[in-house]
Amino acid sequence: MPAIRIRPAQPADAGEILAMVCELALFEREPLTSVEASEEDFRRDCFGPNRRCEVLMGEVDGRVQGFIMFYYNYSTWVGRAGLHVEDFFVRESARGIGLGRRLLVAVARVAVERGCQRLDLAVLEWNPARKLYEHLGFTDQSHWVPYRLAGDAIARLAAESDQ
Repeated sequence: MPAIRIRPAQPADAGEILAMVCELALFEREPLTSVEASEEDFRRDCFGPNRRCEVLMGEVDGRVQGFIMFYYNYSTWVGRAGLHVEDFFVRESARGIGLGRRLLVAVARVAVERGCQRLDLAVLEWNPARKLYEHLGFTDQSHWVPYRLAGDAIARLAAESDQ
């Protein structure tokens, strides 16, 4: 039985996080050029007093084989913070041994310890991991349609006058 360990990421893990983000892009059938983030971006935003997100690393027999990145969101209806999983990835060689489940358990424990009332994530329709999420009790929120404003579109909207 392989030894699985979940631990908080450290600034020295930034390169490994970036490598797995690139692997995730390929898994999601996106070109590597779609990943604009750098190691420095992760060091700046995942660590220290002004961090914008957190990362847990999953190790198998002492080697990093997965990660889960999450941050706070807020529910006005519940009146409590929640956690949103931005990225969750397990390398192919480590799938099927329980690493993914252990990463989700670890982030659920963080949510409980911090009094969070929700744990949200989004998954592509075709991703076979949906079965795991549903088995663990996640519910499909397909009645919500995601929208995004990005890049130049944000700048154009921000530049509109208040009139």
